[in-house]
Amino acid sequence: MTTSDELRDGCDSHEGAEDAGDNPVTTQQGPELPEIKPLSDSQRWMVVAAFAAAVVVLYLLAPILAPFAVGVLLAYVGDPLVDKLEARGLSRTGAVVTVFVAIFVVLIAVAVVLVPMLEHQIIALVRGIPRNIDWIQTNLMPALKEALGVEGRILELDQVKRAVAQHWQKAGGMLVGVVADLSKSGAAVAGWIANVVLVPVVTFYLLRDWDMLVERIHGLIPRSVERVAGRVARDCDEMLAEFFRGQLLVMAGLATIYSVGLSLVGLELALLIGLTAGIVSFVPYLGFFVGFVLAAVAAFFQFQEWLPVAYVGGVFAVGQAIEGMLLTPLLVGDRIGLHPVAVIFAVLAGGQLFGFVGVLVSLPAAAVIMVLLRHAHERYITSDLYHD
Repeated sequence: MTTSDELRDGCDSHEGAEDAGDNPVTTQQGPELPEIKPLSDSQRWMVVAAFAAAVVVLYLLAPILAPFAVGVLLAYVGDPLVDKLEARGLSRTGAVVTVFVAIFVVLIAVAVVLVPMLEHQIIALVRGIPRNIDWIQTNLMPALKEALGVEGRILELDQVKRAVAQHWQKAGGMLVGVVADLSKSGAAVAGWIANVVLVPVVTFYLLRDWDMLVERIHGLIPRSVERVAGRVARDCDEMLAEFFRGQLLVMAGLATIYSVGLSLVGLELALLIGLTAGIVSFVPYLGFFVGFVLAAVAAFFQFQEWLPVAYVGGVFAVGQAIEGMLLTPLLVGDRIGLHPVAVIFAVLAGGQLFGFVGVLVSLPAAAVIMVLLRHAHERYITSDLYHD
């Protein structure tokens, strides 16, 4: 755990053991943790009931929570910028309007630039499937048949080819198709418009009242656990800040590196594969593995030579080196420390329990849970149960 003065605020230094001979196991004692007054049985049941009720309510409201979750995320990311502008003499409302406009201008600009490019690359991907199937049937399948002694047809590739040839046009005009489908249902249109409108509205009001909401929540914490809760909240805030302002920047940096590098190689699907590799890079080495496999296959089918595949390997090797030596140490550090298996489990569990909202908040929730487990571990190793 960190030894910064902020996280140790209110914590007294721990006294050394009075009699080392009474304890055969020598442990390194850290700062004394604030004492928590034991809860009565009725209070424990009230806490359990409140927690269970909160989980049930979140589960039932999951279908409508997406715009609120996005609004909370944007407000949390933008609040430090608002505080800095406010410290320089700008009013709270003026600072909120400035940051609010900046956030949504960036998001809209990114969408306007990327969506048409991605749509074009998806069309190119679908158009190339029949050509790639021909190559597999002409070159790969005879080689596999000769090497493995497989008789007959392993895959019905002709049917796949015919299906793609008949329906590839549907890959184009995705946005038009989505709008057309939504227009068939008034409820779907209303829900879609409500989500689009709610995100900026929720973000604006949360940004404006963020500090006040934090103070009110702090005021509701029972005084007996206020010191402990404050320490845990500071740790969680530090962890989430490093995740959002670090890991997301690393993902964006890797997506840029991979996309630009693959474009220099001449790969038609450079942007699509680069973005995919950058997005899944929140799991260590997964972005590298997935991106390299997809890019290598795409390069081989596009050029039908091995030299471009080697160039693709060089692009991902350079990206991995930049991430390990520059991006992660500079932007993230070693404070988050979520195990790759824990990351995968958190994403899958969040999606299973709460759908899209669960996927959106799974990693921040996992980071907070890890902080809580660290504090629970601290209390356990200083408890009578551990030493006795």
